[in-house]
Amino acid sequence: MKAVVYTQHGLPADHPDSLVDFDLPTPEPASHDLLVKIDAIAVNPVDTKVRMGSPTETPRVLGWDAVGTVEAVGDKVSMFARGDKVFYAGSIARPGAYAQYALVDERIAGRKPATLSDAQAAALPLTSLTAWELLFDRLGVAENAGSGDTLLIVGAAGGVGSMLTQLSRRLTKLRVIGTASRPETREWVEALGAHDVIDHSQPLLEGLCRIGSPQVCYVASLTQTDLHYPQLVEALAPQGRLGVVDDPDTLDAVPLKRKSISLHWELMFTRSLFETTDMIRQHEILNRVSALIDDGTLRTTMAEHFGAINATNLRRAHALIESGRARGKIVLEGF
Repeated sequence: MKAVVYTQHGLPADHPDSLVDFDLPTPEPASHDLLVKIDAIAVNPVDTKVRMGSPTETPRVLGWDAVGTVEAVGDKVSMFARGDKVFYAGSIARPGAYAQYALVDERIAGRKPATLSDAQAAALPLTSLTAWELLFDRLGVAENAGSGDTLLIVGAAGGVGSMLTQLSRRLTKLRVIGTASRPETREWVEALGAHDVIDHSQPLLEGLCRIGSPQVCYVASLTQTDLHYPQLVEALAPQGRLGVVDDPDTLDAVPLKRKSISLHWELMFTRSLFETTDMIRQHEILNRVSALIDDGTLRTTMAEHFGAINATNLRRAHALIESGRARGKIVLEGF
């Protein structure tokens, strides 16, 4: 099968050897596996981080956002059959979806939204799961609750931020404040439903005071946590909750003590990486997101379509993500 791989870590995205076209054997499904013929993929920051920072002795396939058609199933599969259209984010411990075929455990796959194209649907799984788990499982916000409380989303224009903005606005009663630093990203966040948008390239506390919200109950810090951390601690109300998804070099929890602020880490891959007993929750979340898309509550966060799935186009996508100027999701479709 055709695939796009990396064999040398740490190369710049525009280097011709950073990602290369390759031929690999088609994998065989076992146990709970679905063998999925890949129709479309999306590119995420985790793809670039693994390519840059994880040495590999064999050609490694990246890509943990996919839409495809089930071609074959393992002997323990009970929820899907050949011909079903699925979308999923997969496991970081397994080869990804920059390939014509990939394996995914059925317990972390969902049914593709019927109202979206393959490319539009590919933009959703990883960020939807991350945003849903962060908001409802980690920060503990309940659906249809939160009246009088405020959520600050730092980096609201990115992939996770785009989904988190929609989920918190459509499924809760929170006041949603997003951050964005450019006119086009500010417009994006406003269109997704944020009540207010402030500029994270300026002091956050000043921005919050300017919109009459000097304290917030919840913070979702999706980017540059180490840069904003002191201000986030100050902005959080006593007994507030801080959720983090990015990778600060270090994070000192001691400043949280005086206000009894709780700290919550979110990694979408945890359930599949450790095969937790509640692993099937990701299947349930994706099916719920699919239904919310189809009834018009949520919308795709696809922002750019980079064409066919090949090394040249994927290098372009990695470069844009590494520039820090992407909004929404970058998708590719077909081989």
